Amino acid sequence: MQRKFRISVDGRSYDVAVEELVGEGSPTAWPGSVAAASAAVASASATAAAATTVRAATAAGDEVAPLAGTIQSIDVTQGQTVKAGDPIVVIEAMKMKTAVHAKGAGKVVAIAVKVGDAVDTGAVLVTIA
Repeated sequence: MQRKFRISVDGRSYDVAVEELVGEGSPTAWPGSVAAASAAVASASATAAAATTVRAATAAGDEVAPLAGTIQSIDVTQGQTVKAGDPIVVIEAMKMKTAVHAKGAGKVVAIAVKVGDAVDTGAVLVTIA
C-alpha cells in the first residue's frame, strides 16, 4: 500500500509517495509506522548536508542568489562602490546564465562565494553596506 507524505529537507518541501517493500521487493501493507519514511528523510538530509553548496543566514545589505546554480563570474571586488542595478554576480543554471544586480548602492564589504561554487536559492553572494 502506498502512502503520500510531505517532507521538508533544509527548508524545502517535497511531496513523496512511500511504499514499503519486504522480501523479494514485493509490496506489503503499510504498518502504520513512518520509520521507513523517517529513515529516507534522514538519509536525504545527510546527503544535502554533505553537498558543497553555499548557504548562510542573511543580514541587511546581503545580496542573495535568486536561484540555485553555479557561480559563473563575480563582477565586483571587495571595497568597490556599486550603484543600484550594477551587475555583481552571474549564476549558471541549466546552461542559462542569470546576472544578479545590486538592489541598492554602497560599498562591497564582503564576497561570500567564488567562481565554481554551487549555491542554493537565497544563499548570500555579496554584502553591500
